[in-house]
Amino acid sequence: MEIRGRVLSVASECVPLIKTGGLADVVGALPAALAGQGWQMRVLIPAYRRLRDRLDAMDEVWREPNLWGGEGVVYAGVIDGLDMLLLDAPHLFDREGGPYSGPGGDWWDNAQRFAALSWVAARMARAGFDGWKPDVLHAHDWQAGFAPAYLAYHGSGGVGSVLTIHNIAFQGWAPAAQIDDLRLPREAFHPGALEYFGGLCSLKAGMVTADRITTVSPTYAAELLRPEFGMGLEGVIRARAADVSGILNGVDIAVWSPEAEPMPYSAKKMTGKAAARAALCVEFGVQVAGPLAIVVSRLTDQKGIDLLPQVVPDFVAAGGGVIILGSGDPALEAAMRGLEARFPGRVAVRIGYDEALSHRLFSGADAVLVPSRFEPCGLTQMYGLRYGTLPVVAAVGGLADTVIHASPAALRAGVATGVTFHPTDAVAFGQALRQLCALHADAKTWARVQANAMAADVGWQASAAAYAALYDGLVR
Repeated sequence: MEIRGRVLSVASECVPLIKTGGLADVVGALPAALAGQGWQMRVLIPAYRRLRDRLDAMDEVWREPNLWGGEGVVYAGVIDGLDMLLLDAPHLFDREGGPYSGPGGDWWDNAQRFAALSWVAARMARAGFDGWKPDVLHAHDWQAGFAPAYLAYHGSGGVGSVLTIHNIAFQGWAPAAQIDDLRLPREAFHPGALEYFGGLCSLKAGMVTADRITTVSPTYAAELLRPEFGMGLEGVIRARAADVSGILNGVDIAVWSPEAEPMPYSAKKMTGKAAARAALCVEFGVQVAGPLAIVVSRLTDQKGIDLLPQVVPDFVAAGGGVIILGSGDPALEAAMRGLEARFPGRVAVRIGYDEALSHRLFSGADAVLVPSRFEPCGLTQMYGLRYGTLPVVAAVGGLADTVIHASPAALRAGVATGVTFHPTDAVAFGQALRQLCALHADAKTWARVQANAMAADVGWQASAAAYAALYDGLVR
């Protein structure tokens, strides 16, 4: 296919190299999805400690001598099929712990660490490198938010810029006194540009300087106009409304495929799902006559996990059961263990995250619960749709955009794919679980909704076409 254009994607994480959340899945999936649209994408991320052993097999393509206390070198190579660029700056990234924090909490110099990533991205985009020059710089979340700003304030070199907001709750704040150190112009320190509640915010910097802003679902884009979702940045979104669009994420349908699981099944032949359910019940020591639900999530209030102790007792009394996989707030971890102790054989908990186990959970469960208070896009409900594991979701963000509620009208029309509820509270969530039990008791209706769910388009093709159209507009 003829190359329509080139994109430098800059982010803090990318599957399968480094992952803390859904951002990594999206950054890792976009290159292949866009290749089918004629757009060539290379991905720049930091060379964290666990990635430095990859550098020996890569080629040096850029050297930055003055990168906040040391030199930075960018290496290029193909890793697991991805055209990757790794920024090796040991003084910033060769540390024990995660990308953003160590044993004592967040790294004290995160503003400088990710300013360095953004600075190098903007410089490479502007000048080109290794005989390759991008048409578009695509920055992801606060960690790359300064990249569009550096293009805007230091010269774009004809490169367009896109900022994708994956979660506006994480903003990348820094004190105003660091403006010179962060290589930003003092004259831009005012509310219409860089100033943010008396300080600096890398996400806002990207929002006011990028040529285009995207969020990861249409509903989330609309929600961000409102204070309850905009997290202090709703005014910026309103000011840039003409340049904001919502493009749903997708999932890798080759990786997340019920046909490819150890006990395979499809919408036409579901016997493998019944076998997977039986195996899951044995693995976790649960036995339920009603729907077996799963929760695969970070255990935080944002995800609505604090609602589970309020609704699970009635769900269990109605014949349901729950298996919970996740980690997060210690108080919520303890609350989940408390549910397990209170309802042995009906509730099971595994603290942590296990990719292989998550596949077994989606294969064998009847439903997946996603009671988020806000959810920019969400991938969990898409995995549920793919596996005929009916999503029960709060009607927010990407959850509202991807799950068709089993209302009487939707059931009559034969289009329902799950259960949605609003508002995100225990009353509405409990009613949704009662509806789930009623659906499960009607085998014919349940099978029809499962088939609808499995037929839902959750892949990347439509979303990749939307990104390609966005890039095309910038190049034109």
